[in-house]
Amino acid sequence: MAAHVYDLSSTVESYELSKTGRAFLYPPTEKIKVIEVDNFPLLGKLTAFRFIEWVLKNPDGVISLPTGKTPEHFIKWVMRILERWDQADIRKQCEAYGIPTARRPVMDGLRFVQIDEFYPMDATQQNSFNWYVNELYLKGFGIRPENALLIDATSLGLPPGVSMQEMFPNNIVDLSLRVRQTRTNLEQRQKETINRVDEFCMEYEKRIHEMGGIGFFLGGIGPDGHIAFNVRGSSVFSVTRLTGTNYETQAAAASDLGGIEISRSRLVITIGLATITYNPTVTAIIIAAGDAKAPIVASAIENNPSPQYPASVLQGIEGGRMYLTKGAASRLVERRFEDFRNKPEVTSADIDDVVVPLALKVGKRVTALQAEDFAGDRFGAELLSKSGQPVPALVHGVAERLVAKIERGLAPVKETVFLHTEPHHDDIMLGYLAHIYHLVRDPSNKHYFANLTSGFTAVSNPFCHSVVKNLMPYLESPKFAQMLKEGYFNPKSAPNKMEDVFLYLDGVAANNVDMKNEGQARRMLRNLIEVYNTSDMRVLRLRVRDMDEYFSTQYPGAKDPPDIQLFKGTIREYEVELLWAYFGIDASAISALRLGFYKGDIFSEEPEVDRDVIPIYQLIKKVNPTVVSVAFDPEGSGPDTHYKALQAVAEALRMYEKETGNTNIRVWGYRNVWYRYRPSEAELLIPVSLNSLSLLHTAFMNCFGSQSAASFPSYEHDGPFSELAQQIQVGQYDMMKTCLGHGYFQKHPHPRMRASRGMIFLKEMELTEFYEKVRELKKLTEAKD
Repeated sequence: MAAHVYDLSSTVESYELSKTGRAFLYPPTEKIKVIEVDNFPLLGKLTAFRFIEWVLKNPDGVISLPTGKTPEHFIKWVMRILERWDQADIRKQCEAYGIPTARRPVMDGLRFVQIDEFYPMDATQQNSFNWYVNELYLKGFGIRPENALLIDATSLGLPPGVSMQEMFPNNIVDLSLRVRQTRTNLEQRQKETINRVDEFCMEYEKRIHEMGGIGFFLGGIGPDGHIAFNVRGSSVFSVTRLTGTNYETQAAAASDLGGIEISRSRLVITIGLATITYNPTVTAIIIAAGDAKAPIVASAIENNPSPQYPASVLQGIEGGRMYLTKGAASRLVERRFEDFRNKPEVTSADIDDVVVPLALKVGKRVTALQAEDFAGDRFGAELLSKSGQPVPALVHGVAERLVAKIERGLAPVKETVFLHTEPHHDDIMLGYLAHIYHLVRDPSNKHYFANLTSGFTAVSNPFCHSVVKNLMPYLESPKFAQMLKEGYFNPKSAPNKMEDVFLYLDGVAANNVDMKNEGQARRMLRNLIEVYNTSDMRVLRLRVRDMDEYFSTQYPGAKDPPDIQLFKGTIREYEVELLWAYFGIDASAISALRLGFYKGDIFSEEPEVDRDVIPIYQLIKKVNPTVVSVAFDPEGSGPDTHYKALQAVAEALRMYEKETGNTNIRVWGYRNVWYRYRPSEAELLIPVSLNSLSLLHTAFMNCFGSQSAASFPSYEHDGPFSELAQQIQVGQYDMMKTCLGHGYFQKHPHPRMRASRGMIFLKEMELTEFYEKVRELKKLTEAKD
């Protein structure tokens, strides 16, 4: 069938573009049209109204929509528009967008194409994309199932009566069987199965072509730039196929599949880049939110088409678009320059943001930069024009500010009460452990820690199963029976909890596995008593057997029941007690708040005052801190855990300030493995020695057993978070070494500076500045209806 000709005109885009004051495209640098919006919810709203506009013009068109968290607000807005079509608020917004309202959008004539799926994958599992499409698109939007072209990988390619586990033990599919000779009967059957899957993919592609190709494609962009599962290196001519993925994609999929151990070997079925662009009049929109997506977004938009940037395929079609939040668009150079040029005046932060990158680009100390260096840099030349300052004054000002920030990071801190807050149990450690290493040495300082969520989603089933297996023989031991009788395992006994911790750490020191295993088993039994509210050993043994069965049979990536969630969370709480015991900090100084917004759902809840803010407020009131630390990330892809925790802490501080009148609290904003500060954003630059870097890694591996295998790693590093944190801190040191010269460090009078091989960046704020920054972030993350 010939490709259907779709109308690409859009009053929705015209209206939204007029509000931004931006051009649609900045050629020749930009090669894909872009619309920017302020935040993640508005991204979903824009996309939803553009989709509705398209559906009204093409009620029988072919659509292909994404899965995961990216389309959260798109889905919510489409459903809201459909449900409230006849109500005044939707009519008013349609009128503003130029969408006619005489005819209601009808979804049951649309034809739907599923973008991709894992293979093997049981389609009844809630982490399958087939399940997602059925629940949220077919049922949610009212699309007829018979109009949907779906990928059901439950038994795809299998001969009758054979299960996936029988055909592909441990779900390992070896694609080399396509081309090599088989060695066993099983391999021959596997090869035949793979061939049948390949035939399915050919037929799938053919059916899309018979429909005239996709008319409306909406997708996200992966950390390597992939759209659908067309990973970096995919051909522009690729079609629907069974294929492997790369590390970045596997890391991003780890949370869906229950760990990197599973996603490493799991294949995917995906439509190809040529599938998406088969119809030359397709409306193909990529949506991206957050600063973390900015580099790969810029690569796809600004580079020439290349297999290294799969989303660059949109450059070849008239209807190719990227809808971006301000954060996701922040690396687009023409837009950055336009913003810089339009500034009425430059601040010291603006100057630092130009001069530091210029020094790094040319490999010079900032004070060694010359007028020709500025003249050869677009931003540098504009800075000279706007500031009216001579080069020596500019560069010496930057150097003085950097040195002052480092000196502040070196300054001793005394008689200070710290409340260190963290969304997850290793956030503080990965952010600024080396600084705490020095702060705890002064006994006049007091330290309290608040773990804001239970962090259960970071504990994989295999690790939890290993913990349960380790506990089982101890439940039969007379020693544990006697300790239980004596009340040792009372969950509320702080001294006994510390006994668990001391035994484990003694085992670490002695390199004694038995001591570590017993220390862990003691705490796990204590946790079970808390979770199930019983100290009856017979009941506990039954519970443990049930858990053993659960972890043996539950599919990875499934949402756990509440008792398993709670048990996993108590593992994380034990791990953080091990960490702070390294520094002599008692478990009584650590508060596990378990805020209720954290539930492990695809689309998570917003914080509530009574449930999520009051516990933090009560803790602040109890400890009366001088300094409160918070994970202070920039705009992310929506209201994620770090953002929600930040908002809850900010509201608790407002309540505390209002009640007590205390305005003298300082806030330390830290970042760790997910985001970095620019030097201009930080007030404290703290040197980190090799000794501290070593401590970071060894303590992480010894204390955070659930994280040591890196089951849910960063896409930036194939290994534990402690290694990535070290890389970041070393990189920040290298940045300062270039800017100030290695002699500044080698000849510094302070031994900590001479020993420095890493650098921590912290932002220090008074309460008024903190509240203002949180308000700014809220604007970038949330939208009013």
